Amino acid sequence: MALAKRKPPKERTGTPIENRNFLAPTGFRFSIKRCPAATFFCNKANIPSLDLGIAQQPTYFKDIDRPGDKIQFGDLTITFLVDEDLVNYMEIQKWIRGLGFPENFDQFGDMAKEAIIGPQGKFTDIFSDGTLQILSSNNIPKYQVVFKELWPYSLSTISFDATDTDIEYFTADVSFKYNIYNLTDIRNNPL
Repeated sequence: MALAKRKPPKERTGTPIENRNFLAPTGFRFSIKRCPAATFFCNKANIPSLDLGIAQQPTYFKDIDRPGDKIQFGDLTITFLVDEDLVNYMEIQKWIRGLGFPENFDQFGDMAKEAIIGPQGKFTDIFSDGTLQILSSNNIPKYQVVFKELWPYSLSTISFDATDTDIEYFTADVSFKYNIYNLTDIRNNPL
């Protein structure tokens, strides 16, 4: 009589997951090539939302919703601890000031001088790629979210308050726009 062999979890109905460990909110590492100081102290990051537009098919009665054809990507927001010398805060602030040149055109020129000029004469250093690594329950990188051509558009305030009795170190939020993000394995193979 042959012994019955149990099927692997993927082949059994009702049990499609092999790894039953849960994703931990502390299991991440974030990096941006252009801002190493800000990302070193990063303590919050998100995988942005993904929204598919909706097209409406008109009918004589109720309009019917159908899948649209354009995807909207949400913003990437990170929170980082601000160092005492404001090095990481100023990295982001100088980047935003260089993009928006609030006082004079030289601010953009100063940023452009540091930029790398790529194909077709484009300034490739105005934008930066970023990577959010997702770690396993053993803190080993398993997956990554790769962001292409990030640029910051919002940097939060730092509010000083002499009436605080407990010292909580400053954090700053920075929000980014980007062209696209993709989820990959650690070798950059698409999931």
